[in-house]
Amino acid sequence: MGVMVNGEWRADEDFPRDASGHFVRPVSPFRNWVTADGSPGPSGSGGFHAAAGRYHLIVSLACPWAHRALIVRKLKGLESMISLSVVNWLMAGRGWTFDPGPGVIADPLFGFDTLADFYRKARPDFTGRVTVPVLWDRDTNTIVSNESSEIIRMFNSAFDAVGAAEGDYYPEDLRGEIDALNDRIYATVNNGVYRAGFATSQDAYEEAFRALFETLDWLDARLTVRQFLAGDRLTEADWRLFTTLVRFDPVYFGHFKCNLKQIRDYPALSRYLRELYRWPGVAETVDFFHIKHHYYESHRGINPTGIVPLGPEMAL
Repeated sequence: MGVMVNGEWRADEDFPRDASGHFVRPVSPFRNWVTADGSPGPSGSGGFHAAAGRYHLIVSLACPWAHRALIVRKLKGLESMISLSVVNWLMAGRGWTFDPGPGVIADPLFGFDTLADFYRKARPDFTGRVTVPVLWDRDTNTIVSNESSEIIRMFNSAFDAVGAAEGDYYPEDLRGEIDALNDRIYATVNNGVYRAGFATSQDAYEEAFRALFETLDWLDARLTVRQFLAGDRLTEADWRLFTTLVRFDPVYFGHFKCNLKQIRDYPALSRYLRELYRWPGVAETVDFFHIKHHYYESHRGINPTGIVPLGPEMAL
């Protein structure tokens, strides 16, 4: 959700595009894993064993990637094990900050003013994306990971032996199907809305737009005959989709010009969105003030006036 270049902050809308105007999202630089015994995960270094009180999660309530981690932390009952900070909704000249405001939870570890301070604490010579979520290790004073798709898998299973709630959102027998769903949904929906919103050529915008609504049509048909994406079991694929769907009508439809249909126009998708929103504990992770004010106030290249629309009404 932003990048530090030679000490200067740049927002997503300033990220490099390719020669044809396509938005390019760089990869996350911190890719270590918390594991049950501290052994190395699929990437990065080992030494990060699951323990109550060792890790601290930093999120934005506006960001769909951070929202995934917040939801799985809630579902797995990790609130007492993994402490939390929440940045301010406005991402401007200093990037993500802990400036006071409704819903903000300041940094309790160092009293830092900005999220970039955590990145420089972990790696003093850091240049690159300063993003949420961040999973911080109190013991070694470094960032474990800033890759949301991997943080939710850590939360899903690494803490099971130290008191996490029951529930497996990446069951072994469904992993192939979940991975295939994630791949398509990430490319055309989760990141697809950004590819439409941040495109700088008509062709790039239309390519992202068409792929987005082709997948939404496919998802609506799929959910007509099944409760969740992988059948009758709730999985990480559902939560990864949910965080985009819940932002779609209030933000992406208008702000990112994804305006062929709203989610409310899809019978199965709207049923599914309401069911996930009403899942125990989930609604309290959704903050429409942060969501709307972040996008409309922060992306001045798209919305120069910074005016935040009052609608739409959300039938959740």
